[in-house]
Amino acid sequence: MKAVIWLVLLATAAVVVATTFGRNDGLVSLYWSGWRVDLSLNLFVIGVVLACLALMIALRALQALLTLPQRAHEWRMLRRERAAQGALRESLAEYFGARYSRAYKAALRAVAIHEATPNLPDALSTRALSHLVAGASLHRLQDRPQRDRQFDKLRHLQRKGGAGARAVDDGAALLASEWAVDDRDPARALALLAALPPGVARRTQALRLKLQAQRMAGEPVAALHTARLLAKHQAFSPAAAQSLLRSLASETLDAARDAEQLERAWQQLDAVDQSDPFIAARAARRAVALGAPQRARDWLLPSWERLAELGRDERESVSLTLARSLDGLGPDWLPRLQAAELALPHDPAVQAAVGCAYAERQLWGKARGPLERAARATTLPPQARRDCWVRLAALARAEGDDARAQRCDREAAAIA
Repeated sequence: MKAVIWLVLLATAAVVVATTFGRNDGLVSLYWSGWRVDLSLNLFVIGVVLACLALMIALRALQALLTLPQRAHEWRMLRRERAAQGALRESLAEYFGARYSRAYKAALRAVAIHEATPNLPDALSTRALSHLVAGASLHRLQDRPQRDRQFDKLRHLQRKGGAGARAVDDGAALLASEWAVDDRDPARALALLAALPPGVARRTQALRLKLQAQRMAGEPVAALHTARLLAKHQAFSPAAAQSLLRSLASETLDAARDAEQLERAWQQLDAVDQSDPFIAARAARRAVALGAPQRARDWLLPSWERLAELGRDERESVSLTLARSLDGLGPDWLPRLQAAELALPHDPAVQAAVGCAYAERQLWGKARGPLERAARATTLPPQARRDCWVRLAALARAEGDDARAQRCDREAAAIA
């Protein structure tokens, strides 16, 4: 197709030239100091065109001659820039290939080229990246003094205020925070993260580092809020996020040393955490250990009222925790216990809690059935089954049936 187009254009040009220069009846006369030269019009036009072309070629040749030193300098700069870029690419390739010594040496070559030629384009950004790769390589090699020196050089470049150096400020701060976390220095990591701009501090990587530093520093409450932000950003799978949040909430509650501290820790939790059955059960167990069973029952109450909606593990955790929180149980719990007994007759954990609560209230006749069902359930934890047999033995002694009491004691002792 291109050949056809060129053929048509060539034929068109031939027709135009033949039409324009076909008649040679024009005459051009040139006079100079008594001399006269007569030329045909066609020859004069061709001569003018050739003269313009010759003049243009001469001017370009002169310009090339005059700019030869500048072009030689630009060529040398381009060659050094390519060498620096090649060394930087090599250092990145070696770093990702886990050859950290080679990556460090290649990064130093890139820095040396830029230091020897400070006028290279994007010198600050390339030098900053080279220092970052060198520092990261030294961190992998456990050479912390040299790593810190590379970071100090990077900070010096950033203080120069170059746009290229500022482009890697965020990456340098995040990388330094990661180094501090790896060095088990949470205070330095949190200080570096606190100095980040708000937009950078909300990035997933920054939040991950902040979470690690807060957990390392023993700040479970702050770590819980950070983990919730990460969960909102979908940094974890739903199951992993839920497990992490429960673990951090448990750490917050376990840090309390008395009932007042436990109450403050509970109030620091979000409403979502407080409504979690596992967290409520953990808080209730801690309250029982600190001598506050009434507070434990208050925290368990919302989960108990929606017991039928919970999963099996959640019901078991809430029910068995309630069974440990029965000291001073009031009559207001009796309707709730009866409703749970009727709603979940085949759940051994619920039956154990109901039976223990009836026994606590000395309702022996109502306690026997739930306790027997729970004691015979092999899916119930051994300690809960043992408690059920012990309460059945106490019930038998209260009724004067020593033989049944001894049989219940043997069943309790037989549970491993």
